[in-house]
Amino acid sequence: MADERGPRLAPGLARGDDGVVRCAWGLSDPLYVRYHDEEWGFPVADDRRLFEKLCLEGFQSGLSWLTILRKREGFRAAFRGFDVEALARFGARDVARLLKDAAIVRHRGKIESTLNNARRARDLAEEAGSLAAYVWSYEPAAGDRPKRLTRAVLRRMATTPVSTALSRDLKRRGWTFVGPTTAYAFMQAMGLVNDHLEGCAVRERAEHARSRFVRPLPSRVMHSRVAR
Repeated sequence: MADERGPRLAPGLARGDDGVVRCAWGLSDPLYVRYHDEEWGFPVADDRRLFEKLCLEGFQSGLSWLTILRKREGFRAAFRGFDVEALARFGARDVARLLKDAAIVRHRGKIESTLNNARRARDLAEEAGSLAAYVWSYEPAAGDRPKRLTRAVLRRMATTPVSTALSRDLKRRGWTFVGPTTAYAFMQAMGLVNDHLEGCAVRERAEHARSRFVRPLPSRVMHSRVAR
């Protein structure tokens, strides 16, 4: 696209009112701008944030991410900040209460999935040392990533072999609402990959954060199971 503020941009990029070139999806709403610039694609090793994102990606199924982003603080309040120990103790009364909470997406299956996944996450953290250690064992090898990330390339990557493997293993462990597409969206958001397009002003900053990020290591037993 071309305008008076600069040269023609590659497909998938757009220039904001501040003159900054970003991935076009990151300009549709002020919440998206902040999310795109400050969160998406930056590496995360905090178990709560990783678990929260896995759950919210499940809630997003069939909806826009903006809908979930607008309700994120409501989700955090309703689900005890996504503390797996607290959520693992939730029962039928809590489900009934959550189904009346307009601050979240009131979907019984997704609510029950979050509580189930909390129990699974607790077990997984005990086995791997942390949820982060498990998740980061699925970071794709650099040689498996595209040499140049354009919109056309990204469109062919709604799922990847690694996201399919992650989804399959989580399902084997009893997790729900964690299909391959959900798994890849999670990987994008949590910085396991840097899918800011070439030309996006945030891409280099996200890549720098990834280069400085200390990857958490799983326990030896877990490492032998997830090594590829």
